[in-house]
Amino acid sequence: MNAPMHSPMNASTNANPASGPTVPCPTCRRPTVYRRDNPFRPFCGERCKQIDMGAWAAEDYRVEAPPPKAEDAPD
Repeated sequence: MNAPMHSPMNASTNANPASGPTVPCPTCRRPTVYRRDNPFRPFCGERCKQIDMGAWAAEDYRVEAPPPKAEDAPD
């Protein structure tokens, strides 16, 4: 399964500044308010948050790192 790449979130200001900036949910791409009182931020809800966590747990996502140096190898 190929996981979608997460792109940097581009916040856009709403007409009502009290509601906060909106960003696309990394999982479903629906607009969601990005504020401290949103316990799921940057996700739109618990379901999308859990889907993303499951993808990390299944190692669908990887963080690139340089190969280890020979002197860093375990003995």
